[in-house]
Amino acid sequence: MTCNLLRDGPSSQDGHRHAVDLDGRTVPLRVTRHPRARRYILRVTTEGDALRLTLPPDAPLDDALKFVRKHSGWALDKMRERQNRVPFEAGAMVPVRGVLHRIAHEPGCRTPVSIETAAPAPMLRVGGDLRHLSRRLADWLAKEARADLQAAVSRHTDTLGLSYRRIVVRDQKSRWGSCSTTGTLSFSWRLVMAPPHVLDYVAAHEVAHLREMNHGRGFWRLVEQLCPGFETSRRWLRTYGARLHRYGP
Repeated sequence: MTCNLLRDGPSSQDGHRHAVDLDGRTVPLRVTRHPRARRYILRVTTEGDALRLTLPPDAPLDDALKFVRKHSGWALDKMRERQNRVPFEAGAMVPVRGVLHRIAHEPGCRTPVSIETAAPAPMLRVGGDLRHLSRRLADWLAKEARADLQAAVSRHTDTLGLSYRRIVVRDQKSRWGSCSTTGTLSFSWRLVMAPPHVLDYVAAHEVAHLREMNHGRGFWRLVEQLCPGFETSRRWLRTYGARLHRYGP
């Protein structure tokens, strides 16, 4: 596995642009120095077409390249995984609450989307014009995600005696959830594709931030109180979460 720095690019607000040769493939690499970084952090973009490397302020670029070279196999695997897109179209297999469903276009359906879990195989039946199938399914998944998140957030805030301002559901690229200082909780609708315990963990994580706006010991004690055994869900997101961005628009 080869990994060579090909060129330096112009600097920008976000960092310096480079390119690396990963086993004969030219891959953009954006290097950013962060004042609070204590280690190298390598990430693959959501689209799977570039790498991002965060460095401590004084880390040598040569050492950074060695780090990329060491993890080049992992990077290539992640890039291939994210580029293997699964569009919302008839016949495609899409997970809903952790279970794969086959998309079926049925123009005569009375509802935009209906879910069928009976044998022989789970189905997502999408009605209307075929041209709008992808949008209809994405809208339906976002609606289902909101309902599941609303229920989970309400349960966890009731447990802690807390309140929140509102819930926002959208297609977030870099975070599964976030909590603002004003009490707004934001989530990715793609959580509805993960197993329910994963969505519940993310909801508990953000509710805990309503009391503890940090990741200290007190925060994690709250998460454990709300979601016992949350580490299983946390590991699932780290291992499989990126795959959820393969699906749909």
